[in-house]
Amino acid sequence: MQNGEQNLIVLTFYFLGLTYTFNRMVESIDDKVKYEFKKGTVDEQLKEQNLQDQIGISFKLGISNTLDELKELAISIENKSDNLAIYVDWDNSSIVGDLSKQSRRVIRKSPDLTRDLAVPQSPSLIVPKNTLSETVTAEDVFQFDNTSGTYKVNNPLLAISKLEKGGPPQKKMYSDFMSEKRTFDFSLQLVLRISELRVGLAPGVNIPPMCIINCPFSVRKLPWTYALPWNKKK
Repeated sequence: MQNGEQNLIVLTFYFLGLTYTFNRMVESIDDKVKYEFKKGTVDEQLKEQNLQDQIGISFKLGISNTLDELKELAISIENKSDNLAIYVDWDNSSIVGDLSKQSRRVIRKSPDLTRDLAVPQSPSLIVPKNTLSETVTAEDVFQFDNTSGTYKVNNPLLAISKLEKGGPPQKKMYSDFMSEKRTFDFSLQLVLRISELRVGLAPGVNIPPMCIINCPFSVRKLPWTYALPWNKKK
């Protein structure tokens, strides 16, 4: 066999391997989505209420997720103040968004087994110069497990794939999302109650006793180019 023929065979196998790798790469990203927390919007709200130096809010999200992977949110609330008591009112907080068009009750996941979702949730206190980290989700993502007798998180926070099996409007929403023509938005409406501890001042004189912070998120379909190695960390 001549060298030219050998080189052609090697080159053919090289391109076949390259094509196979490329196709697998595209398939691996086919249902990948990215959740983004709009921190700037939250910071602006805190600034409008003169709380930017008192409160910090952040969320921990993955670089990417499969379509229905996200079932809960990891939130951190920092009390930056020297003399404020911040209470997180879970029972009056809610999750709203494009898909359900309904206000969904927020549940703070307890390290203990969840046996009754109807039980009122006690507010969480954040003392000055401390941070509260919790995992929260919507009440309707829980399902009762007959074996253990407890409620467990089994449903996605945003049931995007369910749209594909809905009526024409839902199917169009799904198609537009998967073809990157639209995004979905949702938000955590976080209710905070703030007590000022300065002697001689009634609570709320300088700091509002209660505030609602809208924590918005958007989710978008990732293009196949996301699978390229140099795009992985974006």
